[in-house]
Amino acid sequence: MSKTIRLTTAQALLKFLNQQYINIDGVETPYVEGIFHVFGHGNVLGIGEALEADPGHLKSYSGKNEQGMAHAAVAFARQSLRKKIFAVSTSAGPGSANLITAAGTAFANNIPVLFVPADTFATRQPDPVLQQLEHDTSAAFSTNDAFKAVSRYWDRVNRPEQLMSALIRAFEVMTNPATMGPATVCIPQDTEGEVYDYPAEFFNKRVHYINRTVPTQRELDGAVELIKASKKPVLLVGGGCKYSEAGEILQKISEKFNIPLVETHAGKSAVAYTFANNLGGNGILGTSAANKAVQMSDLIIGVGTRYTDFTTSSKTLFNFDQTKFLNINVSRPQAYKFDAFQVVGDAKASLEALLPLLEDYQTEFGDTLKGLKEEWEAERNRLKNTTFTRENFDPEIKNHFSQEELNEYADVLDTNLTQTEVFIHLNDFVDEDAIVVGSAGSLPGDMQRLWNPAVENTFHLEYGYSCMGYEIGGAMGIRMSAPEQEVYALVGDGSFLMLHSELISSLQYNKKINIVLFDNSGFGCINNLQMDNGCASHGTEFRDYNNEIMNIDYAKVAEGYGAKAYKVESIEELKAAVADAKKQTKSTLIEVKVLPKTMTDGYDGSWWNVGVAEGSQKPSIQAVSKARAEKLDSAWKY
Repeated sequence: MSKTIRLTTAQALLKFLNQQYINIDGVETPYVEGIFHVFGHGNVLGIGEALEADPGHLKSYSGKNEQGMAHAAVAFARQSLRKKIFAVSTSAGPGSANLITAAGTAFANNIPVLFVPADTFATRQPDPVLQQLEHDTSAAFSTNDAFKAVSRYWDRVNRPEQLMSALIRAFEVMTNPATMGPATVCIPQDTEGEVYDYPAEFFNKRVHYINRTVPTQRELDGAVELIKASKKPVLLVGGGCKYSEAGEILQKISEKFNIPLVETHAGKSAVAYTFANNLGGNGILGTSAANKAVQMSDLIIGVGTRYTDFTTSSKTLFNFDQTKFLNINVSRPQAYKFDAFQVVGDAKASLEALLPLLEDYQTEFGDTLKGLKEEWEAERNRLKNTTFTRENFDPEIKNHFSQEELNEYADVLDTNLTQTEVFIHLNDFVDEDAIVVGSAGSLPGDMQRLWNPAVENTFHLEYGYSCMGYEIGGAMGIRMSAPEQEVYALVGDGSFLMLHSELISSLQYNKKINIVLFDNSGFGCINNLQMDNGCASHGTEFRDYNNEIMNIDYAKVAEGYGAKAYKVESIEELKAAVADAKKQTKSTLIEVKVLPKTMTDGYDGSWWNVGVAEGSQKPSIQAVSKARAEKLDSAWKY
């Protein structure tokens, strides 16, 4: 009979997490870095006790908001290229419910995180316990069932011995490149404290091998045939390229065969922008260079992408009469999209296998790529030098606000700064290896178009879920993954108000982050959307009960938490603030008031299919609805 170890369920959980390792390309490292937690009655006496008794090598961090700390866990794993993860523990009821948004963020971005929310009593003796929901149709139903929609693996451990199979299955899913994403293992609060004689071998060291799936010869032959038959192929660089560390082979293929690179939000900085054939982000938030290249292409080679609507301009960006698709992806379902020729394999391994087979192939782009990039860089330089004037100012977002309205914003916010000039100068002022993170509002458009990463894996845009509030918790997680690099959370006032609690955690645990807050007193991105589609501005500007623009002192908020804060009113002051923030050892916030309607707009094929009211009585909305229907006639239908 095997030796046993008598432990509570929570103690066994931590002992198991300490023994998980990952092996990628022969390099073996511990897989679970630590555990984030907000203690409540559902977990403080179970997992809390286990952490007090024996955390092993696991680092323990107390979050200030369940969603915020989970965003930190997501960002940590993503910045670590999915080689390390955190576990996340919460109490039952609202504590676990607060994780669901972050779980959705992890799911949409294919990021592994282990969620361990507490649950109601397995025995049901005290039911209904504090924070329990009662359903007439099932006593087994709880808040945690909501995690099923946002988990790659979901389980509930009602008995201590169930923990073993649940964790083994969860880790298989989280370490499989084709299924990577969040795993949720719910543990009722009484079960956390129950003891069981666990077999000792359950706690043996476990190594999870990440194998690089290599395409079959049939797949390689088909891919080579398609590429050689094409005249103007484009490499669409997705997040899978970054996670497989395919940057070097992408550059080799692009340079040898003169194939342009265009980037999805997740793929950006897999290759530095300084590489000549990197035309930048594509799609709705794309550069003119990338979008023009895609539109003239006869073959899209999608590598590690899932083709979101922002990447494809709601499936209207491509010339479907001439364009074929070749998809390279570890996920077979993703490879099927756009009726593509499917190559199921790791991005790096697949491209390395293709390189020698393409022999002396050359595209017909010639010097076109150089011209496209130069044209875009001239436009970027124009945006860098935009200045506000009180008469006849022509904002990037046109025909929304009058000169009088813009002047009102300039007066109330006491600023003449445009968002694009601040943004591009910021890119110049930060260190080349600084990491930027963003997620929601108008800033992702500026990030995807205007931010030029000079170093690989320094651009972190969460646009799979575009979760407002991700930025600050995410910045902390990134800093934990890359402690030697400066990290900048680029956040609008709307996202800052949504969730900034982990700024306090960054101060508490000495994980320095820098927040650059672009304040235009409103939800500027959604205001643009409503006005672009025929609606009036309402519910998206931060105006008070007297219809007066609000001017909030965010620097004072940050100072109240203990951060170093700066208020910037000119480009010179921005430069000085960034320089001083680099010297600080604690978190900083740089508040910049910018004018609305001065963010970037769409370029060359940028179109988004949104739900316009077909039955509106308003002529402006009727016109938009008609134009939408006409645009959809040429869109890919499935």
